[in-house]
Amino acid sequence: MKYEDFLVSSLGTRNVITPLKSAQRADSPVYKFVDDSERILYDVSVEYFNKCRETGEIPVSFEKAGPKENIFFEPAKTKVGIVTCGGLCPGVNNVIRSLVNQLYYRYGISRILGIKYGYEGLISKYNHPVLELTAPMVSNIHLSGGTFLGTSRGNQDVEKMVDTLEILNINILFCIGGDGTLRGAHAIHEEITKRKLRIAVTGIPKTIDNDIDLIQKSFGFETAFSIANDIIRNAHNEASGAHNGIAVVKLMGRDSGFIAASAALAIQEVNFVLVPEISFELYGPRGFLKVLRKRLEERHHAVVVVAEGAGQDLFESKDLEKDASGNIKHKDIGIYLKEKIKEEFNEKGFPYSIKYIDPSYIIRSAPANANDSKFCNLLAQNAVHAAVSGKTDFVVGYWNNEFTLLPIPMAVRKRKKIDVEGELWWNVLEATGQPISMKNP
Repeated sequence: MKYEDFLVSSLGTRNVITPLKSAQRADSPVYKFVDDSERILYDVSVEYFNKCRETGEIPVSFEKAGPKENIFFEPAKTKVGIVTCGGLCPGVNNVIRSLVNQLYYRYGISRILGIKYGYEGLISKYNHPVLELTAPMVSNIHLSGGTFLGTSRGNQDVEKMVDTLEILNINILFCIGGDGTLRGAHAIHEEITKRKLRIAVTGIPKTIDNDIDLIQKSFGFETAFSIANDIIRNAHNEASGAHNGIAVVKLMGRDSGFIAASAALAIQEVNFVLVPEISFELYGPRGFLKVLRKRLEERHHAVVVVAEGAGQDLFESKDLEKDASGNIKHKDIGIYLKEKIKEEFNEKGFPYSIKYIDPSYIIRSAPANANDSKFCNLLAQNAVHAAVSGKTDFVVGYWNNEFTLLPIPMAVRKRKKIDVEGELWWNVLEATGQPISMKNP
């Protein structure tokens, strides 16, 4: 990674004085405006500092998010579109509400369109309605989970989507979504650039799995593992209430096990955490089933938390189906584990009781908790600040406890995963007591 990789594109010179400046009351403090030169370091270690000092290279850094003293778009003549794509996630409605409130109350932008049902809403053949969003209309939507605008998965024709943006005279498009949504936003930006249009494209990262690279955390993640915390507590009660009781809880985490790991650390009652980042074997002296039986013989109960993408190499069928978004459809590891545990213990005549819990859809459709709600509001506010200033093809991020802007291509170049040699995973191993490896030599 180089310094140049993190430079965010801009539509042009900012010649409009921001309403945030002209609206200041005489007795109020001056707004803290952010200059383009203000940046947040990627690596804050002394080792990296010394290396850059010795080599003379420019440290890798992110542009600091925040309001600009001058903006690109004239608020009275600006029209905005908001679209939500992909799976549900706690906090989507909070982001929509905060975008509308920030645009209307802080910048005086009143023409705000809600695009229904994801990128499908930008394709005329679906004939989805477009909503004229107002602050009163969205005033209470944050109290509910899901998305007020609806969502969809799947790739759409980029040229037709940009045709719709032109027909609607949209100047700024906010795309709320995960990896696939952001890739779509970048494709829209490229088509806009090809047509030499002045439309800003903004990404707001929505991934319950917390798996977008170069972003410290994404909204919905904290709510997800907080709800999972309560579910695991009840699962532990079920397991410990029976002789050799086993509770298997499947949580979200298609490619990254952050929810499973964080939930296990929060409750401290989990005995095994199985994640996509680490493969394991079922049989043999070090296999999962042998270790599970040993645990039951010693403590007479066990709680197993498995991320949905874990153990995919255990399945005999290697046919890779994909969903509408192009993601590989994983086999159900939760049901598979449950059946293999029953099969093994029945065959060996080992007494047990097993409960299987899959709360995925309950978690992802829940409203955001207080901290996530706060985070959603700040993400939205910083997205608006950057978009009205003419920044484009960027996603609002969070790094070293600061809100940042980074080019979409950098955010989607790879999936963020648990570092199995890092602090988070070692903390999980300490909390669960599970072996470092459940693979045979």
